[in-house]
Amino acid sequence: MTDFHVFAHEAMATSFEVIIGQDDIDATYAAQASEAVFAEIDRLEEELSRFRQTSDIARLNRLRAGESLAVSLAVWDCLNLAKTVHAETAGAFDITIGPLMHLWRSPDGHLIQPEEDKLALARQSIGSELFELEEDGFRVHVKADHMVFDLGAVGKGYALDQAVQLLEDWSITRAFLNAGDSTLLALDSPSGEEAWAITLADGAQEKRFKNQALSGSGFMVKGAHIMNPRTLLPVPIQGKRSYALAPTAALSDALSTAFMIMTPEEISALCARYPGVEWMEV
Repeated sequence: MTDFHVFAHEAMATSFEVIIGQDDIDATYAAQASEAVFAEIDRLEEELSRFRQTSDIARLNRLRAGESLAVSLAVWDCLNLAKTVHAETAGAFDITIGPLMHLWRSPDGHLIQPEEDKLALARQSIGSELFELEEDGFRVHVKADHMVFDLGAVGKGYALDQAVQLLEDWSITRAFLNAGDSTLLALDSPSGEEAWAITLADGAQEKRFKNQALSGSGFMVKGAHIMNPRTLLPVPIQGKRSYALAPTAALSDALSTAFMIMTPEEISALCARYPGVEWMEV
């Protein structure tokens, strides 16, 4: 029977978990590899978090209209993915929506009606069309003042994708990565098993998968916290939870949020365009 080596680490305001189920990996080696993974996640948090004043994201948020900034490869990757998903989902995913969320939510998390003048001001700095990416030099150009870039809907998934590359350097291919139960990434199945098995949020359904990422979005944990970038209004609380499966965790992370906005017809059309992308609703 395979011994599973399980390690946990707090970062990015959530709990990351590494589970290794590979017969030729002992506990000491697994622990060392996991420490390397967690160190990389900590490093990425310093680059991607808007709450770190020295991060590229925090520096982007201080730019004024017409200014630009050269950013790290990690930030560039996340912004490029966000820009692409924004286009492919017809605006259902947008990392600049943050200012509206702050206005619509009270400190205790309940929805409130913002003042109209504050809404009008916030709308001027929202929209992925308001920033451009220049690949030469990894520069980001902003077209509006007071923009707020927030990678919360893609950063954790990106961190898991980078963890996979690290584990491969350690010759670990049979592992399962978890970012706060909202984004999961399964590598090859555990030794002697066909796939990794998880229980979905409803507690009744089981999902088995490998070499694929799964992300879920809903209201069970945070309540009303999803904004509709198309209407610039909060998404009404629903009992359902939307799941996206994709080849990478960053992509599944972003799509699970977008799927809360999109119609079933739009989601089905997107999945048909991209092999390896699937949608589930619970």
